[in-house]
Amino acid sequence: MEALRIVFMGTPDFAVGILDMLVKKEYTIVGVITAPDRPAGRGRKLNESAVKKYAVENGLNVLQPTNLKDTDFLSNLKSLNANLQIVVAFRMLPKLVWNMPEYGTFNLHASLLPQYRGAAPINWAIINGETKTGVTTFFIDEKIDTGAIIMQDEAVIEITYNAEDLHDKLMHLGAETVVKTVARIQEGNFETTKQPNSEDLKEAHKLFKETCEIDWSKSKEAIYNFIRGLSPYPAAWTTLTNGDQTIITKIYAATIEDEEHEFSTGTLFFTKKEIKVAVKNGYLNLVEIQLQGKKRMLVRDLLNGLNLEKNAKMG
Repeated sequence: MEALRIVFMGTPDFAVGILDMLVKKEYTIVGVITAPDRPAGRGRKLNESAVKKYAVENGLNVLQPTNLKDTDFLSNLKSLNANLQIVVAFRMLPKLVWNMPEYGTFNLHASLLPQYRGAAPINWAIINGETKTGVTTFFIDEKIDTGAIIMQDEAVIEITYNAEDLHDKLMHLGAETVVKTVARIQEGNFETTKQPNSEDLKEAHKLFKETCEIDWSKSKEAIYNFIRGLSPYPAAWTTLTNGDQTIITKIYAATIEDEEHEFSTGTLFFTKKEIKVAVKNGYLNLVEIQLQGKKRMLVRDLLNGLNLEKNAKMG
C-alpha cells in the first residue's frame, strides 16, 4: 500500500484532540477542511474555528469552503491527492467529496452506533441516564451516521460526569480509536460490520433552547441527568419566580437528596448557604447557577447578594 496522504475535516475542540494525535503520530496531513470564519460577539469580530486555529499554529494547509460542491473547492481538494479522508464533528458531505479518496472517508462518532445517531450524542447519553457509551469509526455513505463500522471502543459514564467530562474522555478515546483505525487501513488489515437494524434506537437530535428547559414534574434522577447532560453548554434552564420577578435561570450543577415530602414541585427552600428545589420524589440541591444578566456562580456565593422571598418558586 502506498503511503497515506490524509485530509482531515472538523470544526470544534473535540476534533482538535483527534487531529493533534494524528500530527503527533507523524501522519501526513495534506489538508485540513474546516468551517469558514464567522462573526461573533458584540463587535462581530470574525471567529476562527478551533480546528483552524490548531492547523494554522501547526503549519497545516487549511481550506474553508462555504459550499462543498463548489467547483473551485473540489478542484483544490482533488489537487491535494489525498488517499484517505477523516471526518470528526464536521457537516454532511456530498458523495463527490466522500467518494473521492482511494481508501475512502471515515467518520468518528461519539457513541456506540447505531445508538445515538445525530448531532448531540454526548449530551443525550447523559440525559438518558446511560452508564456506558463509546466511540465508533465508520465509512461514510449517503445517510447520516449509518455507514459500515470499522472500530468501536467503549467508555464508562460515571454518575458525576457532565457533558464536558464525557466530551474530554471521548475526545481522548476517540483519538486513540482513529489512530488504530488509520493503522488498520494502512495495513489493509480490517473488516467492516454493517450497522444492525433496530427499532429500539435512541436519537441524538440537535439541541435547541426549547428542548433545554427543565421539566420539574420529572423524577429527581431524570432532572439531575438533564442538568449534567447539558452542562456547561448549552445549559439546562428554568424560570425563577421571586415576588413579581420572573428570572431566566441556567443550572449547571446540582445534587440529589432523598427525602419524602408533600410540597409541590418547584417549591424552593433556602438558607444562607443553599437552595433546594422540591421535586416529586425528593429534592435537588442547586450547586451552580446563573441568573439572567448575571455571572455563573456557586449558589453559596450567589446567596450573599440574593434576596429570595418565601414563596419563591422554580418553573
